[in-house]
Amino acid sequence: MAGSRKVYTPEFKLQAVRMITEQKLSVAEVARRLGVTENRLHDWKKAVLKKGADAFPGSGHLTPVEEELRRLRADVKRLEMERDILKKATAFFATQSK
Repeated sequence: MAGSRKVYTPEFKLQAVRMITEQKLSVAEVARRLGVTENRLHDWKKAVLKKGADAFPGSGHLTPVEEELRRLRADVKRLEMERDILKKATAFFATQSK
């Protein structure tokens, strides 16, 4: 029987990394205090060093790049619909003027 997976908030992860980087606590000490494995803390630290505060967007929260991509895809879909409407209107008026 598989155990349930522990989920940590982005704030918790950032605070854990701050304890290592700003408070100069060892990874082992932070792991003991928070009940987290050292490997997990190392992964969080790498993520923060690579992406900064945006390292943990959380479920349902998009990174700025993903948000822009979502917005651009919606714009493309809207513009394609407008183009199709204009094509149909052009064809309609072309047949009406003859």
